[in-house]
Amino acid sequence: MINKQSMWFLTLLSLVLVLGVYYVTMPNDLLSGKITSDEIKETLDVKVSEGDTLIAMRANRDEEVSLEIEKLESVLTSDSSSVEDKNKAFEDLKVLNLNISKEEALEQKIEEKFGIKSYIEVNNDAVKVVINSKEHDASLANSLMRCIQEEYEQKMYISIEFE
Repeated sequence: MINKQSMWFLTLLSLVLVLGVYYVTMPNDLLSGKITSDEIKETLDVKVSEGDTLIAMRANRDEEVSLEIEKLESVLTSDSSSVEDKNKAFEDLKVLNLNISKEEALEQKIEEKFGIKSYIEVNNDAVKVVINSKEHDASLANSLMRCIQEEYEQKMYISIEFE
């Protein structure tokens, strides 16, 4: 088992390593100050596509999940936590990991079967699906619901949203 001092050392070492790699790969023009902030603003061309909303939703979900995992792992590694709390944290962590893998598998299945980019969030018996399509098609939504329900034995509450 890794103690706290070793964990902090590994964290700081990895941070120094990442910053070192970033510094080495940074263009020389930025380091010497030859590029001004006006030139940087001119070179940036921001275009928001429909897929960006799915990516933002996925990044937000990943952040929430990582915070939840961190909280559960702190309960597991805490000396002051009771056995019941540790067991509950372990079970919650197991369910969370199963939900994450199920979300990824469902997203891949929808993309393979229907050719549509999607974002899926699974919470207990509810499945939220966001589809990257402006066209609202009831038959597509029905097919998606049936496809997702095939993956579960118990009845799931499935909601489809078109972006």
